[in-house]
Parts: sequence; structure tokens; C-alpha cells
Amino acid sequence: MFSYIIRRILYSVPILFGVIVITFVLFYVVHPPHSVALQMLGPKAKPEAIQNWLHNRGYDKPMFINTQAGRSLFDSQLCHHIKSLALFDLGKSLKTNEPIIDMFKRGAIPSLCITVPAFFLGITMAILAALFLVFVRESLLDVTGTILCVVSMSIPPMVYVIFGQWLFATQWSYFPAFGFIPGGFSMARFLALPICIMAFAGIGSDIRMYRAIFLEEARSDYVRTAYAKGLSARRVLLVHVFKNGMISLITLVVASLPLLIMGSLIIEDFFGIPGLGNLMINATRSADFTVIMAEVYVGSLLFLFGLLLTDICYAIADPRIRLK
Repeated sequence: MFSYIIRRILYSVPILFGVIVITFVLFYVVHPPHSVALQMLGPKAKPEAIQNWLHNRGYDKPMFINTQAGRSLFDSQLCHHIKSLALFDLGKSLKTNEPIIDMFKRGAIPSLCITVPAFFLGITMAILAALFLVFVRESLLDVTGTILCVVSMSIPPMVYVIFGQWLFATQWSYFPAFGFIPGGFSMARFLALPICIMAFAGIGSDIRMYRAIFLEEARSDYVRTAYAKGLSARRVLLVHVFKNGMISLITLVVASLPLLIMGSLIIEDFFGIPGLGNLMINATRSADFTVIMAEVYVGSLLFLFGLLLTDICYAIADPRIRLK
């Protein structure tokens, strides 16, 4: 398995390099640093101030390859950008000049406090509901549950946020509508409503997906054999159907792990939670391109790690799978 992991990591290097180059072209070529300097310093900034701003950030170097006499070919913006990311130096914010790694550390805890509980709550409810619909398949409860799932999928996530804030925070005053206080019971009060909304917002699509997976397993020959041996429907569903559907579940669950760490954009913005999702929203509003590029880079790393973790979980869940 160790050699397989090493090969997968090496295969990920070209993909990550492509992501870095594409984001660099989008932000540095399509939107050149000179226009960013005008946006940061103002349209009436003097040429000397603009030149100093570009020089302090290394934006006065050639874009891709340095062809100046006596200078290295790799003394360019792209090469320095790749070198910094390889050392996990994410740079500094254009707006605040604060190291982005410190901004990520500060925003990671609030994001994880929302996404991790919401993830486990949502997946637990979705799996239990899907197993129940398979248990009562082709009945009125199954049809009603499927229709409710489709209705839930048709509602935009923002509607859940607005309605949840209006009902539970404004009308009933059960939870705060905005803000975040770290630590203790106060933090739990601020996070309870966002966690529940995030868990319920995507539960409809998850139930339908898991129901399809379990329903396909329930129609297999081994299930009919289990029923013929006299096993109860509850045992067949929880032991056989659920266990054999784990391969498909792993693909869906592990692929969503990067989203847990990167936070939720809508939830954090509406509730004023200073997480990574809110950081991305603020960076987009203020055109802080270095923060956006750093989040894209970290998100790519997490996605590639999720793919590797998926394959490893396959081998753990099914002994017939070998990593070669």
C-alpha cells in the first residue's frame, strides 16, 4: 500500500501544477498586477507609489520567464509563485498585508465547528431515512418520502438560511441571528442554528442518492438468499444491504471532506461566522486575489487527498479490493 500511495502522490503533482498555472493565468494575466495596484491604491495614485507597490510584492518581475541579461530564467512571477506554494508559503493579503496562513488558521476552527457536526448529523439522518424508505419500498410512505426529497432538492439553500433565521432567531428568539463568540455555551448557541440548517439543506439529495444505492443492493441475489434463510428484514438491511453499499457511500462521503475544511460560503456569510467560507466571500468582494488563489490551492490539495483517501477506504471496506 505504501508504494501505491507514493505513486498516487506523484500522479497528483502534474494535476496540482496545472491548477496553479491556470489560476496564475486567470489572476495575473487576465487581471494584471498594475490594475490591482490601481485598485488598491486608488486611481489617483502616483506612478512612483504604484511602482513601489509592485516592487515590494515582486510584481515588477517578468511574468513567466526572465530573459533579462544577468538574471536567472526562473526569476519570474510564476516561478516564485510556484516555489512559494511548494513551501506552503501562501503569501500575504493584498488588503491587510497579513500572512494568509494566519488568516487560514484563524478561520479554520469556526468553519470546522459548523461543517463537521453538520456533516455527521446530515449523513446520519440521510442514511437512516434512506434505509427506512428501502424498508417500506413501493408503499405510500416510500412515494411520499421520495416526493418530499424532490421538493427539498428544488429549494435553494439560501431559502433555508433566510427562513431559519426568520423563524428560529427573529420570531421565536431561540438562537442568535448573527455573530460568533468562541468558546463555551455561547459558541454552541451561535452555531446550533447554522449547523441544523446546513444539515437539512442538502438532506433531500442525499436521501435520494443513498436510497438508490441501498435499493440496488436490496434487489441482489444475496439479499434474497438472506431472506430465504429466515433473517429478519431489519437485520438484512442493517447488516447486509448497508455493509455492501459502503463502497458507493465512501465515494460520496469522502469526496465531500474538502468542503468540510473549506467551510460553507452562504452559511458563514449570512450568520457572520468568521470561517474560511466567510474569508473567501470577503476576499471576492474586496478583490483580494492572493487570498482567493490560496484558497483554490488549498482546496485542490484537499480534493486530491480526498481521492487518495477514497481508494484507501475502498480497500478497508472491501477485502476483495487490492491497491496496486
